[in-house]
Amino acid sequence: MSATPDSGRFSRRFAALKAEGRGGLITFITAGDPNYEISKEIVLGLPAAGADVIELGMPFSDPMADGPAIQAASLRALATGMKLGKVLQMVREFRATDDDTPIVLMGYYNPIYNYGVDKFLAEARESGVDGLIIVDLPPEEDVELCLPALKAGLNFIRLATPTTDDHRLPTVLSNTSGFVYYVSVMGITGTTSATGDAVKAAVERLRRHTDLPIGVGFGIKTPENAREVATVADAAVVGSAIVDRIAGGLDGNGKPEAGLVDGVLDYVRELAAGVRGSGDKQ
Repeated sequence: MSATPDSGRFSRRFAALKAEGRGGLITFITAGDPNYEISKEIVLGLPAAGADVIELGMPFSDPMADGPAIQAASLRALATGMKLGKVLQMVREFRATDDDTPIVLMGYYNPIYNYGVDKFLAEARESGVDGLIIVDLPPEEDVELCLPALKAGLNFIRLATPTTDDHRLPTVLSNTSGFVYYVSVMGITGTTSATGDAVKAAVERLRRHTDLPIGVGFGIKTPENAREVATVADAAVVGSAIVDRIAGGLDGNGKPEAGLVDGVLDYVRELAAGVRGSGDKQ
């Protein structure tokens, strides 16, 4: 089986970032949080707010690798009837307005398996998805989804962590494309952050094993955090902090308050300003 992912949007975006001499900003939200329309409005506004790559979470009832913020976002989305087919529909609607920004779907294998792997991959490709991050499928299970995804033309983006040693890295990086997502701390998402020196050392080690762009996430909350990471990596990934802004825009009954979308996008603009101030990459 040949691995032939289409890295077009990723290649173009990271090449443009390199030409600008800066790292990028990768933003995550859960599709359908707090409801479909608000979520879609945020996604549509992310590129203009400064997001260079968009990660869309596929809601799942048991997101074991995620922290409380993203777990709650998944439950909010599911409570409004968000399903995998609607995630793909959101991508289609986004592509009607933006054919340049890479979109990654992030989540777990169970919803894809239930949807039907072949059906999902065909519809994901058709809708304009560029890559997948599936957190509960290790490289040893590539035949389940990774290899079919590559054959369908979708990038399969892998996670590396501080415990992924030099012996394990080649296995993790096999069949990886698009970019590598370095999880800078151990544990669940959104709970802590790594020091700048630790991130720099980790990125340097990863670069000895791959030429792919490297995005670094977990624990980035401020423009200063984003700038520090974007100085040494190819992109800073921000998820839980954005999801927290969405949660903060809900009233006591969980309904969106006026200004929620603007508040989230203003925060992304602040992060983007931090990244754009990262200067020449080291």
